[in-house]
Amino acid sequence: MRIGLVLEELHRSENDLAHELLQVSERHKVDHEIYHLGRDLARWSQQHVREIAEIGRQYGLDLDPEPKDEGAWAERIREKGSELLGRRGDVGLLLLRDLREVYTKASGVSADWEMLAQAAQGIKHTDLLGVAQKCHPETVRQMHWANSKLKESSTQILIS
Repeated sequence: MRIGLVLEELHRSENDLAHELLQVSERHKVDHEIYHLGRDLARWSQQHVREIAEIGRQYGLDLDPEPKDEGAWAERIREKGSELLGRRGDVGLLLLRDLREVYTKASGVSADWEMLAQAAQGIKHTDLLGVAQKCHPETVRQMHWANSKLKESSTQILIS
């Protein structure tokens, strides 16, 4: 059974997505919607990491239940970078790049949740299916948020 491999990849990918959302929120701190919503969405992925680690034990995995945390020094550097970038003209292009990255990562995580849910149905593992059914819709919302912000921002940023 290769479900453990998908769980390991999902654990890594959810950590990466949470980290990316936190970075984006810090880089665009002057945009309150990006900052606050980005942090809220990152907390979803952090919770997913905990749930994956817990269910992973049933498959012999020893995954870290605590999401990878960024140090306070990294946050201070990003805050300063956000302040400086907020004064430059290409912050819009950086926002589009960041939203595209979040969308791409969330899409990959969504595909992993789909695979896991299909496997859980196949082996009739209701605990695993329950985790997938709880977490996957939140990942889809993360993906839709990034896509919506891209649509909302692209025209103005690209033609100005």
